[in-house]
Amino acid sequence: MNKDQVKGRITKTEGQVKEAAGKAVGNESLEIKGKIKKAAGTVQAAFGDLKSDLKKDRS
Repeated sequence: MNKDQVKGRITKTEGQVKEAAGKAVGNESLEIKGKIKKAAGTVQAAFGDLKSDLKKDRS
């Protein structure tokens, strides 16, 4: 697992927590920030997965 995969999954989890907290307290701004962070984490993890796949193909 490379650093982009790890960081992406951590960011995604942080976003899920923020989103849930925003829903729980009725804070729409926090909920939206959580959704954005979750999406960013998903993209970063996917980039890390792609890097890993390309590295395997080269070997």
